[in-house]
Amino acid sequence: MPIVTTLNFAGRTEEALNYYQEALDAETVFLMRFRDSPDQSHTQPGMEDMIFHATFRIDATDFMASDVGYSKEANPTPFAGFSLALRLKSVDRAKRVFEALSRSGEVVIPLAKSAFTSWYGIVIDPFGVSWKINVDQSSEPDGE
Repeated sequence: MPIVTTLNFAGRTEEALNYYQEALDAETVFLMRFRDSPDQSHTQPGMEDMIFHATFRIDATDFMASDVGYSKEANPTPFAGFSLALRLKSVDRAKRVFEALSRSGEVVIPLAKSAFTSWYGIVIDPFGVSWKINVDQSSEPDGE
């Protein structure tokens, strides 16, 4: 049974998709706005252009994203309690990804050589998602 992580961005899903496309070479493979949803009972006035459902891919991993549950009246709940780990084979790519995610984000552990793997760092992106960047150079040296 495959499990796909769904990220709720509280009204910022389109911004997040564009950000991940730039920072991680993510590809949006499906996008449906509230105005196009077959069930309009979820659409509140002013939400028509927000994202009802999107699927995006980072390398071979699919994620889903949505603005479902967003309300202008409610304060959005920030992400907490988990991290997404990227296992990269290239230090150069890891550096590019880490720098891109840290723009307007927060570096928790700077990307550096590590005692338990070749390179490791943690960054929280501007949307509150925690990313653990890991490079194990003992695996295949080429590729990303």
